[in-house]
Amino acid sequence: MRATSRSGWCVAAMLTVAGLAALAAPARADDATDARQLVEKAKLTFESMMVAPEMDALRDLMKSAKGVFVAPQVLRGAFIFGVSGGSGAFFARGERPGQWNGPAFYTIGEASFGFQAGADASEIVLLAMTDRGVAALLSTSVKLGADASVAAGPVGVGVRAATANLSVDLVSFSRAKGLYGGVSVEGAVVATRGALNAGYYGREVSPADILIRGAASNPHAAPLIDLIRKAAEAK
Repeated sequence: MRATSRSGWCVAAMLTVAGLAALAAPARADDATDARQLVEKAKLTFESMMVAPEMDALRDLMKSAKGVFVAPQVLRGAFIFGVSGGSGAFFARGERPGQWNGPAFYTIGEASFGFQAGADASEIVLLAMTDRGVAALLSTSVKLGADASVAAGPVGVGVRAATANLSVDLVSFSRAKGLYGGVSVEGAVVATRGALNAGYYGREVSPADILIRGAASNPHAAPLIDLIRKAAEAK
């Protein structure tokens, strides 16, 4: 039984790594289209979560967040081993007041062991609250909870006071099946999607070029950046 469990865990881990590798494969002809669709879906996710009554803490933390990662669809399929994954767009504050750079594209995924039923899809907003959190996401690959501390954000009406006790690099919020929550993404691996970055900007460009140096931009992202800016400057 123990050998079977170990074998099954290895298979799940291999599938996750293979899936992330496939998502990070060299640029295809429709990478630009995929990137644009991801940004448009991320806008819908961010917009709807920011106005949800349960997201008081998200609105409060956005005012001091240094970066925002939005994954509009993270799929989790489970038999005995849960394997989840999806793609997202990351934006970071620039040097000038009100400036936000991005997006840079990433995958997020993990393999988890446990008795789980069925499959579901979640939308995730991950806030980088510290410079360390932003720096971790600039890496080619980062394991949340190991390379940067992460916590699930408090959810509910009138819970803003609880955000004062959060002392972590990253805070996560989610929505699944219409229900809002602070999802635990500890142990998840976030990796760059170089092909989508190249497709979206028309050339090879690194996350640091996009997010820190502001050396690449695309007018297509302006509506989402405007939403992020307004959320960060809300009174």
